[in-house]
Amino acid sequence: MEGDETRNDDALTAAPAHGLRADAQRNRERILVAARDVFVEQGPGAPLDAIATRAGVGNATLYRRFPNRTALMRAVALDVLARSASEARAALAEEVDAFQALARYMHRALDSRVAAVMSSLADQTAADDEVMRLRDGSAAAMQRLIETAQGEGLLRPDVTFGDIGLLLVRLSRPLPEAIPKEVNDALGHRHLDFLLAGLRVSPGTGATSLPGPAMSLDDLRNLPTKEGDDCGTTDR
Repeated sequence: MEGDETRNDDALTAAPAHGLRADAQRNRERILVAARDVFVEQGPGAPLDAIATRAGVGNATLYRRFPNRTALMRAVALDVLARSASEARAALAEEVDAFQALARYMHRALDSRVAAVMSSLADQTAADDEVMRLRDGSAAAMQRLIETAQGEGLLRPDVTFGDIGLLLVRLSRPLPEAIPKEVNDALGHRHLDFLLAGLRVSPGTGATSLPGPAMSLDDLRNLPTKEGDDCGTTDR
């Protein structure tokens, strides 16, 4: 499978998913989930045959859906961004209050590893119109959750987009390899519940101020890297 490096990695994207047979669609979804996890665990240069093996498909099946690494990375980014925005909107519409909606969204985002995968692929994925549209939609949906929960007096007023986004990055990164994946995932949700308990405003508690920088979405996007470029962020 390492022959993928000889293919044309300048192709913009793989064939669209519309009109796929049910079995082909399932294969596509398995590949995207496997690629998401492998890119987070091993970085964007991970072997593509490792992704095919994790997805339980043959190399030919992977290449039929995604002709090269660039196409696969772009498809993963589009998939997690679309899922993130959809989960945020659904949570706000369906939960009893905005804090419960935020908590539900954060747990779902932890499962999809959107924050970690986008920070891993930020420098590898071209910011074309579709990527930008989905990125901005995902960020706006999360910002609305935060603002609504603060407006209802349920979320600490000093919590920012950067706090939530970077917490998700930290929690969705894998622990050392000695810890099995299922234990790693369960611990992520346990630790998120600890954090949510600290984010919620409790009746009768006095106002406190968090130390350190309170970073907005714009602050995150404008952070310089060592090379002087914009910093890759959770929804970039």
